[in-house]
Amino acid sequence: MMDKTMIKTNKNFCRVCDIIDSLTINPNPDSVAVLEEIGTNSSIDEVREMTSKALVKRNEFASLSVVISNKGKGINDMSTVVAMSTINELLSLEDKQEAMKVLENTISSEGFDEEVKENARSVKALMALS
Repeated sequence: MMDKTMIKTNKNFCRVCDIIDSLTINPNPDSVAVLEEIGTNSSIDEVREMTSKALVKRNEFASLSVVISNKGKGINDMSTVVAMSTINELLSLEDKQEAMKVLENTISSEGFDEEVKENARSVKALMALS
């Protein structure tokens, strides 16, 4: 088993970074599913953080939904580093329109956990101020 503190120096980590970057710019909608399935479910915080940032950078409803509306992912990640990194990436978006739609959808929908809805409310308030 690899020590998680050594992951950043591992050349395989560089490959993971390259794969995430490639999926970020890939226009195929299936790339969002791959990022969600593999990246946001990783046991390694750094991989989840990179993946969440990549999904935000895509700035599409589907990719933003993964990091805003899913329990345990993106802004709802158990790691504060991952959650805050995702929030910072959302705040740095030039065009926040799509993110605001996903946030509003999450807040107003009955199908989401109350904690997820509360996080979405908080991020929406931050985005309205930025």
